[in-house]
Formats: sequence, structure tokens, C-alpha cells
Amino acid sequence: MKIALDPYMHRHLSLPDLCRKTAELGYEYLELSPREDFLPWWVRPRAHKERIAEFKKALRDHDLQLASLLPMYRWASPHEDERRAAVNYWKEAIQVAVEMGCTTMNSEFGRGPSPDRGHKVSCCGGVHSHESSEAAWWRSMEELVPILESEGVTLNVEPHPEDWCETLHPALDMLKTIGSDNVKFLYCTPHTFYFGDDMKAMIAEAGPMIAHVHIADTYNHKASSGLRYIVNPPGAKVTVHQHMDMHQGEIDWDLFFGELAKTGFDGIVTACVFGWEERADESGRFMRQEIQAYVDKYFR
Repeated sequence: MKIALDPYMHRHLSLPDLCRKTAELGYEYLELSPREDFLPWWVRPRAHKERIAEFKKALRDHDLQLASLLPMYRWASPHEDERRAAVNYWKEAIQVAVEMGCTTMNSEFGRGPSPDRGHKVSCCGGVHSHESSEAAWWRSMEELVPILESEGVTLNVEPHPEDWCETLHPALDMLKTIGSDNVKFLYCTPHTFYFGDDMKAMIAEAGPMIAHVHIADTYNHKASSGLRYIVNPPGAKVTVHQHMDMHQGEIDWDLFFGELAKTGFDGIVTACVFGWEERADESGRFMRQEIQAYVDKYFR
């Protein structure tokens, strides 16, 4: 099992300093989420040869391994120009992973088209259906899965709050339908209350499809008859979506790790906290220690 840090709260650091910081916080593995100088949000990778060499050297210098790369592209956009560009970016990102010696990538279902184009499949409203984004995603996967398989790269995909796919189903069904050992499921704990209502049952159902988990706490926005959060003015479009330190929210961590152990999980566990950049170091150290304690309790 690999316990990794998503260093998004440290993204202002250079790649060499990012590696130094990750090692200082007690991690042996790093999951690189989008950052402007490597795999930026939505646009073409900027991981040129010199930067890749610099990153690889920094990983070696600090005895780190790259657990996963996390690209985000609009591969589910019903606008064919956006989708086509995203597929091309994905192909480049896969080659970056290969060059980095990284056999795992993870991402979301893509959040549909750019909000500038108008839609109703994620957070900005508009004219396109969920079905159009799903159809676009399938077209992209038909092209990308053979590349993942030929390059020996596994892609772990997660539903995301207010994506066109934000629940356990249909996400799990779609990933299973692909039928590839190179496409698996990422269980993101702070999205639990979007996935469904029974964490134990969801983990059991996903079973060996779970190859990667993101660890952060959150509140159950559906609790107390849906009155846990009251937002004014009525009708305001708000997403309750936290990534907090463990024990600051309402995830039952004994239940989560206990049920995860029953699946035979032996993948990547990433500390994925975003909420307090002013205490990023403290959070990173705490999460490393706390995750290890639960792994020791339930997996050994």
C-alpha cells in the first residue's frame, strides 16, 4: 500500500521544493494534482523535457516515488472541439506518466463542457443533457483505453460533486462496463455523501474495483432532514464540498478502513486536504500519522 500526499496546498512551491516539502512531512509517495507548470487544469500539458528531468531528479534526491498523476481535461464535453482537444491532452499526459515511470493516473469524469459554453451537466447551468456528456465520455474512452493498456498505465476514475456523474451509480457500472484491468474506481471519502447513503454497502459493492482512495473529512450535507445547511437567498446554487482533516467532519473512519480492508485493497491512499492552506504543514503531518494508524489497525 502507498500512502501519498496530494500537495495542492503547496502548489506555490517549485517542483524541487515540493518534493523536499513532501519528504519533510513524512511521505514516501506523492500524487501530483493539477499545477500550472506541469499538468494545468483543462489545457495542454506543460511538462516539457527539462521540467520532467528536473522533477525526476528531485524525486530521487528526496527518496520519493510518484504514486499518481492527476490530469483534468474536458473529455466529456458534448462540444466536439473541446472533447477532441481533451483527448489529445490526455494522450500527451499518458506519455508524461510513462516518461516519469508512473503507472497510475487518476481523474474525474470531466465535468462536461466549459462553463463559458453553457450546459446543465455540472455547476454552471445551460442547455446540454447529462446523456450528451456521457456519450462524449464514452467516445473518449474508446480511444484512450487501448493506449492505457498498451502503455501499462492504470486510470482510476472518481465521480465528483456536481459533475455530470457524481454518484456511485452510474459511475461504477460504467467503469465495470469498460471491462479493462487498466480502468478502476477511485473512492474519494469527502464525496461519500454525494456517492450515496450507505458507505459500508458502497465499499462492499465496489470491492476490488477500488484501486485508489482519497482521504479527507466532510460533513453530511443531507443530514437533519436536509437542514444541516440553510443557505440564503433560497434557491442559491451552492455545493457543500469540504476536504478537511480527519475527525473534523462526519466520516466514520473505523467503518471506512475496516470495510476497505475486507475488499483486499492494496492500492494508493492519498491525503487530500484543501481547506486550510495557512496550516498546510500541520495538516500534512497529521494526515500522514493518522492514515498510518488506521492502516496498521485494519490492514496488519
